[in-house]
Formats: sequence, C-alpha cells, structure tokens
Amino acid sequence: MEEVDVEPTTTPIPGFDSNQKHLGFVWGPGDILVYETIYKASGGSAGGCPFVHEVRKDEDIYSPILRKLFNESHHIFVGLQRIREDLPSKNKKPQFVSISKNYRSVIRACMEELQQVAVSTQDAALATQYGNQVSILLAVELIWNLCEVLFIDAAPAGSLVLHLLDWVRLHKADVDEKAREVLASESPAEHQAYWDVVISYVLQGRMDEARQVLVKQATLQPAARAMFKLLDNLLMKMPIFNPGETQTLTEFDVKWRHWREEVDRCLQDQSFASNPHLEDICKILVGDEDVLLEHKELLSTWYHFLVTRLLFSHPTVKPTELHYYAQSSMHMFLDTRSVPEPLDSILLAAFEFDIHQVIKDCSIALNNWWFVGHLTDLLDHCKLLQSHNLHFGSNLREFLLLEYASGLFTHHSLWQLAVDYFDHCPEFGRVYLELQIERVPLDTERKALKVIRICEQRQMTEQVRSICKIMAKKALRNNRLGSALSWSIRAKDAAFATLISERFLQDYCAKGTFSDLDLIDNLGPAMLLSDRLTFLGKYREFHRLYGEKRFSDAAKLLLSLMTAKIAPRSFWMTLLTDALPLLEQKEVIFSADQTHELMFCLEELTSGKSVPNPDRPMQVLALLSCLLKREGPVAPLHHIEYGISKNILMRMIH
Repeated sequence: MEEVDVEPTTTPIPGFDSNQKHLGFVWGPGDILVYETIYKASGGSAGGCPFVHEVRKDEDIYSPILRKLFNESHHIFVGLQRIREDLPSKNKKPQFVSISKNYRSVIRACMEELQQVAVSTQDAALATQYGNQVSILLAVELIWNLCEVLFIDAAPAGSLVLHLLDWVRLHKADVDEKAREVLASESPAEHQAYWDVVISYVLQGRMDEARQVLVKQATLQPAARAMFKLLDNLLMKMPIFNPGETQTLTEFDVKWRHWREEVDRCLQDQSFASNPHLEDICKILVGDEDVLLEHKELLSTWYHFLVTRLLFSHPTVKPTELHYYAQSSMHMFLDTRSVPEPLDSILLAAFEFDIHQVIKDCSIALNNWWFVGHLTDLLDHCKLLQSHNLHFGSNLREFLLLEYASGLFTHHSLWQLAVDYFDHCPEFGRVYLELQIERVPLDTERKALKVIRICEQRQMTEQVRSICKIMAKKALRNNRLGSALSWSIRAKDAAFATLISERFLQDYCAKGTFSDLDLIDNLGPAMLLSDRLTFLGKYREFHRLYGEKRFSDAAKLLLSLMTAKIAPRSFWMTLLTDALPLLEQKEVIFSADQTHELMFCLEELTSGKSVPNPDRPMQVLALLSCLLKREGPVAPLHHIEYGISKNILMRMIH
C-alpha cells in the first residue's frame, strides 16, 4: 500500500496565540501535555503561563456509553481467541460469522443508546457530540457489515446480491418510518409521499410490501384495475434466488431472464403508458439506469444505487466482478466535480476486495483503534491477512491491537481490558505489557494488589518487585509501618526491610510497645530476608515467651540474640535491661555459663563508644548488682567475673 499524506487536524489550545509564543510539549502514553514557554515567536523571552493543557488523542474512552462498547467487545474478542486453530475452516466459518454479528450488535446497541441520550439532553453542545458519535458508529457498522458479507461470510454468486440487499435495508430504515406515516393517514393513496414509499420498496427489492401499498391505489382507480393487476403480477413473479433450494444458479438465471423479457414486453406494449408512476416502476424492474438515477433522493447513496442496479440487471454477479460495477456506480451517481468522502473510498476498497486498503483508510478516518483492531483480528482468524507483514517486525493484526490496548491503558479502569489484548499479541505483547503496567497509577492498595495479581499470573517478577517497593515507600511516608514492612517483604527488598525494622525498634524504644503485632508474630520464614528483620521477629518472640512465663526459653533466646551478633549494638543495653527482671526472679533462670556470657556482653558494651545516655550508668549498676548478688544452686562466680565487674566499674568512674 502506498503512503498517503494526510493533513493533520488542528487542535486549538484555549488562550494561546501561536504568533506570540512558542509551545512546549511532552508525549504521554496516550495523551500530550502542552505548555506555554517563556520564549516569544520573534525571539527573546517573556513571562510564562501557569497552565498545562492535556490534549487527548482518543476522547471516546472517556464516554460512559462508549465504555460499554469497549467492555462488551472485549468479551467477544477473548471468546474469538479460544476458537481452536486445528478445526477445519469449513467448521469455523459459522463461528466467525456469529462473532462478527455479535460485534455489530454491540455497536448497534451503543448507537441506539447514544441516540436516546442525544434526544433527551438539554445541553446543545452535548447533543451535538452524541450526534457525531452516532454518525461515526453508523459508518463503522456499515463498513463492518459489508466486510462481513464480502470477506467473512464470503457469499457466492446468487446469494451475494441477497446479502447486499439485507445490508442496504438495514442501513436505509427510513422507508419503513415513512410507510407507517403514509398508511396511518386518512387516505394513504392520496398522501404526497405515497409513491415515494412504493418506489422505495421496489428499489430495495421488497416486492411484497410494495404490492400491499399498491392495493390502496388500485381501489381508488377501478378503471385502471387491470393495469395494477398486471404490475402486481410482475412483482409477484419476480424470481429470487434461494440457496436453500435444489435450484441451481443456472436454472435461476434462465427463469430470471424469462421474467425480465416479460417485463420488457410490457414496456414495449406501453401497458403502463397512462400511469407514469407504474411505468417508472416497470422501467426499474428492467434495470433502466436513467430512471434509477432520477430517483437519487430515494436511493440517497451510490452503494444503494449499486445494489439496486445489480438486483435488476445482474442478480447472479460474482464477487470478482463487483469492483467493476462498484466503480461505475459511484462515478454515475456522484457529481463529477465532487470529491468522494472517506466513507465512499473505504466502501469502494471493500468492493474491490482490497482488505488492507480498507484497514488503512479506516485507521486514518476514525479517531481510535477499536474498529480496525477488532476487525483485523477477526479477518486474521479467517486467514485473510496471512500474506501481509509490516517491515518493522510485527504483523498488521498485532500492530493494531497493540495500539488499541496502549490507548486503553491511559484510562483509570479500562486498562484491565488491555491486559488480555497484550496477552494475545505473541511477538511484542509481553514487552508492551511490562512497560505499560508500571505506568498504572497505584491509588489504593486494592488496585496495587490487582496489578500484582496480573503480574504474578504472567511471571513478571521484576514488575511485582517494583510495584511492591513503590507501595512500601508510600506506606512508610504515611507512617504505616506494618503495611510498609508487608510490601517490602513481598518485594524481597532486604535493604528496605532493614530500614523499616529499624523504625519498628525505634518506635518500641520510644513507646515501650510494638505496633502491628499480628504481622510481626506471623513473619515466619520471611524474617530471614534481613538480619534486622530476623532480630525484630526474634525479639518479639522473646516478649511473647516472657508474657507466657516461659522464662528459661526467653532467657536463652535473649542471650542468643547478643552472642550471635544478630542484635544491633545500639540495642544491646535494651536487651541487657530486659534481662534484669529475669535475674531478679526467685528461681534461678540464667546458668553460670549464661551469666558469664551476660557479663562479657556488658563489658563489651561499656568498652565501646556509644551515644551518651544519662540513665545508662544506673542501668549498668543495676545489672551488675543483679549479676554479683545472684544466689542459687549454681557455682559461685569465678575470679574472672570479678575482674570483669571491676573493669566495668572503673570505666564508669572514669
């Protein structure tokens, strides 16, 4: 496909004069942030503007009604991916047609809801916006329906015209509304729109409805009853191909030609010369193009003209011949001086079976990737895009789905839908998801857990760690130590877990109690993440053992925390102070060896430099006193202990 230069649309920035100052901008994942710089267009500088403007590429994702379109189509998309690849194409075709109809029903439901809101709203600007969205959805469904007929269902000759008739009827529904108005009047046959209704029915191949309305006129003109009866007979006898019958296409063609000759004879005999309306209908039946073009207002579009022309002139047209009739019909119907609208070009490309041009033109004309992404995905499953790969690696289907999903990630709730689209892009989907998932604003812990669950299901360990670190830092800033510790453990961040453990210990020293006991009591193997966290867990275990009056176990644990060097040096005095109640117990808790260990810890503590503490000498003396006056069924203190105590006292005096 050749590249087409398209003039970009101009987005005005309120309160900004581009002739006076320069604009600066920053690209976002889906939007652009625009700001006014201090530089003048003519050079020099001036005062800056405090405003930053957000220019959104896709406004539709912020529409509550269109969000339903995105949500519903997501379910259809996921269902499509589950169709087994190994099934024969013949078996899959009905499923693909059904999925296409489901997509169209979602489009139509949103369109009808938008129409209702547009009519009921009192805000003129809002009504215009909804009206524009309805117009876009009408065009989208028109294109999708045609692609369904030509590419997905791939209707053969004979059935093709019938499918195209259904396509036109669905998108030209004003005939029925006009017919109801005419038939509800006092005298339908004399209504000014009466003949428009009859001819419109004939142009759409709805012969039964046309005959029913013609009866109203026949009863008013008894003298012309024979003429009306003749036309009624021609309309009734018009052959319609039925693919369900045993009749072959050749047999139908012969039967249709006989009927056509009969209609032609009626024209030659001037059977309807006395009634111009009936004569026009008869000329339409033989496919008179001049008469068809006289009713441009009733046809309204060149593609309606095309289908009517095929119905009455080439009912057995083959798909490969469509492009010729489509091109000629568009040239005949449109003014030679007018430039075809984008919709006309897209439909013409479809009739020419140029799928890639349809997708390209739609990508340019539409304001988001929803339509081209889902249609291309469906066509790819139908094996219609296998020959087209992009020069930069990804195939067309994946490229469009990646663009669509990236846009969804800018929305506060629709980002969850985008995950499934990335999952089904085998080449680059994983990379895109890893980049986009880190940009999701983590407003609440619930949202963070949702993001983490998505990452864990896909073994995205780095992203899980990154998110946990962010949440840990956020919790720490809000002084929620328990939450911060929980997130840091989940992130397996030893350094941050150490920092938070320090904060827990500082809080304990200041308040005398631990916060978040449930978390600390149930650390389990997680406490091995860092030495400080291990100490926090074990120190809390010491308090629990002491509270349960398991003094021997508590004493053993307390001593091991110091001798194994797990406890920070700054916390030793607190640990030795915690030993005082155990030393003062009537029952001997510490053995001679354990007492010896305690005195060595005390000497080591007093020999080093530490932060001045006015209460420290008293604490040391109290501890030393307890150690020296200890009585019980253990060996008396050796001269070594006395030497140690002497050293401690001398240091305190100095």
